[in-house]
Amino acid sequence: MKIDKIAIRNFRRLESVSTGIEERETVFVGPNNSGKTSATSVFRRFLGQRRFSIYDFSAARIEDINAFGSDPEANNLPSIELDIWFKIDPDSIEFGRAFTLLPNLSDDFERLGVRLRYATPDPAKLREAYLAAYPQDSQSPPGASLSAFLSDDGELNRHFEIAYASLERVGNKTNELPMDKDEGRDLLRNLVRIDFVDAQRNIDDEEGHRSTKLSSAFAGFYQKNLQQPQIAQEAHRVIDENNRKLTDHYKEQFAGIMGVIEGMGVPSVNDRKLKLVSTLNPENVLRGNTDLLYVDTDRNHELPELYNGLGFKNLIYMAIQAKHYHSQWVRTSQSRPLCQIIFIEEPEVHLHAQVQQAFIRNIWDVIHQSAQAENEGDKIPQLIITTHSSHILDATEFSQVRYFRRCQRDGEPHKPGGILEATKICSLREFQDSTSGESMDFLKRYLKLTHCDLFFADAAIIVEGSVEKLLMTAMIEKVADKLKSSYITVLEVGGAYAHRFDDLLRFLCMPYLIITDIDSVSPEGRHRACPAKLDGALTANASLKQLLQVTTIAELMDLTADDKCCGASDKYIAFQQDISVEENGSVFSMRPRTLEESFVYHNFHLVKGGGIPFGCDIPEELNEAHDKIYEYIKSGSFKKTDFAMQVLAARVNWIVPGYIADGLKWLETRLHPRAVTG
Repeated sequence: MKIDKIAIRNFRRLESVSTGIEERETVFVGPNNSGKTSATSVFRRFLGQRRFSIYDFSAARIEDINAFGSDPEANNLPSIELDIWFKIDPDSIEFGRAFTLLPNLSDDFERLGVRLRYATPDPAKLREAYLAAYPQDSQSPPGASLSAFLSDDGELNRHFEIAYASLERVGNKTNELPMDKDEGRDLLRNLVRIDFVDAQRNIDDEEGHRSTKLSSAFAGFYQKNLQQPQIAQEAHRVIDENNRKLTDHYKEQFAGIMGVIEGMGVPSVNDRKLKLVSTLNPENVLRGNTDLLYVDTDRNHELPELYNGLGFKNLIYMAIQAKHYHSQWVRTSQSRPLCQIIFIEEPEVHLHAQVQQAFIRNIWDVIHQSAQAENEGDKIPQLIITTHSSHILDATEFSQVRYFRRCQRDGEPHKPGGILEATKICSLREFQDSTSGESMDFLKRYLKLTHCDLFFADAAIIVEGSVEKLLMTAMIEKVADKLKSSYITVLEVGGAYAHRFDDLLRFLCMPYLIITDIDSVSPEGRHRACPAKLDGALTANASLKQLLQVTTIAELMDLTADDKCCGASDKYIAFQQDISVEENGSVFSMRPRTLEESFVYHNFHLVKGGGIPFGCDIPEELNEAHDKIYEYIKSGSFKKTDFAMQVLAARVNWIVPGYIADGLKWLETRLHPRAVTG
């Protein structure tokens, strides 16, 4: 049996979310404070030993709780809910144990559901206790809100408790059938075991109260998993032999001090003699008297634990924990839970990139070896991994990713710059199933090749090539410095592929800016590259043609800022625009085809005067200069990357090309509207 789907309501920023859970590993990703940890914490509250706090309720539900306390007509209170749907084979032996969960009217024998609800069974009693603590009348409000009263965990857990119900699906509707509290709790314990490898592992070389030495971890594993009769018998034989030797050693070494003590009349002549004996046992020997050494077998040189890196220790510790939890599950002799989920938070801590990429494979090797050793090859847990590592994501199947997106609460009108208090979970399995094979293959290959950090960013900038990417940080500092406080990922994909990301970014609801070239080509013949000013010129840029539904350069020039957003609030497409250049009293409109052309036209006098090295002389006459710049940039003599590096090295105040400045300012306004508008 496996967990197939979960739904969470009113828990912190997870006001109403649901997502499928994969049979092997499911990877939770997303920006900071997007709800990944909350999605694991809700399991601790309902199935672990952690108690609920008033602060576990969503912000909007706190308002509802306070409204209940102040309104004598209110008769209900919000609750925190967790729905767990299990998938099970009706022909398996496990089905009989899970049968009591089946709703009476359900004919879907492959999906079993249970709802856990943290709620008050008696709202009237809660109000009575609240009013007794904070009396009120029509003239004076209570001295504190109901949520403040419940901020005392004793009061909260006195009036709230976990209730259980089985679930049935009828069409698109879910019905619940309440269960007895004790029966529901026992049933759930028999269905699923939940374990956690926490993010704050505090692995170091000191035995402080918040530290963890690997030797202690091995001792804990020994105590829980290796104290079997046959192993214990051998361990005690070895320890007993050493106890005898140590006792003889103590007798010889402490004979003098014992004689002094006896000469003092302690003990008296009527008392027994004193004797020092060794009382070692296997657990204490391993826990208090064992060090983990790192051995160079070629030189027979040993180093203590503190001389190896924290990353190596972290990997070993996670392996020990995974093995420990799995062994505990499969060795449960009575009423073994039918499935197990192990949550692993931020496994990348202290691990370098290569080990992060190998982490998932390594952890599964440990689990499979554990299953083989226990002769329980079919008892494999599910893993839920929360991570900020693009390297771990790179080693993960696309369909296993769940993206946590910060958003505004349901029902609230869109407010640019408003606080994003809620979360939506986007399943990339659903996106994969709805996307054409060609586009999906491209996205998978690109994300694999680039170790893309897209899923941890606040916004994305898709650029044409390496020059834009090299100059992007400097351009942001010049025209949109508020973006420096946001996490922006820059994807270098070219104009032919930018549109391939459109569906994915819209699915993730992530703001993004496309910066691309108009790529003008001749309308005649084989559509060779041509100056952008040529009458009737077409665009060869696939993204511009597909996203903006245009084919000619003239159509591009006529588009407004709203047109460049394609009617969406989260997308802006920036491309070259006409630039007026003034020289010796004459003004000429230059139309660039590429970034490099646009940069030169915007910084015409700097480049012409040598402030920014260019590589060729620029004519005085503007029309000739336009042609010369176009031809030189198109030629093989012009090195784009070298030009970008020369721009960065130049000690002059150059101007950001206008179309890029417009795009960056749009993104800045989208992410920081309050700061930008003052």
